[in-house]
Amino acid sequence: MIHNPKMYRTLPVGVVLRKTPGATRWAAWHWTASAVLPGAGPADWRVMRQEDGAVEYHAATMTLELHGAETEAYLHGISARVPSLYVVMREAAGDPPLEVVLVTASPYEAQDYTDSGEEIVEKVPMPHGLVAWVREFVEDFHQDEVFVKRRRDRTRVDLVQDGVGDPRIGKPADIYASPALKRRRLS
Repeated sequence: MIHNPKMYRTLPVGVVLRKTPGATRWAAWHWTASAVLPGAGPADWRVMRQEDGAVEYHAATMTLELHGAETEAYLHGISARVPSLYVVMREAAGDPPLEVVLVTASPYEAQDYTDSGEEIVEKVPMPHGLVAWVREFVEDFHQDEVFVKRRRDRTRVDLVQDGVGDPRIGKPADIYASPALKRRRLS
């Protein structure tokens, strides 16, 4: 698929995951996506900060992609009380325990990932500079769809046509007969 470069923009975004001690004996740790870092360089679970048993990692740097066809979703996202990005993660066997799959500005795309129950979707507030970047993209490419009222066809569906059946069946007595059965009887 060839993308029109004017209607497609990307930006590397770092994902910060926070690990805190679990509240129950069944969950030793509690993980949350706590921040995003626009323009971040590559990272692989680099420790950023430690305090009181909590650790913050720059877990991964993902590419945030904006597509011209999705501007309605981006507009919805940045118009929220707290404009946010959505971090999609999966549980992984071993260390590290989570795999960052996607970062998106589309609440609609994030909703799609919640449907399966396989992925973990975290909402992370967008920094002001990133909100401005997404808003500029939306202003450049968003076009409101004109509402076109569907016209009804003029077919009268309330009329009753008694006695009309399969035209391959000749007699009214055989109205419930199958055409295949009729052929066998004639042979």
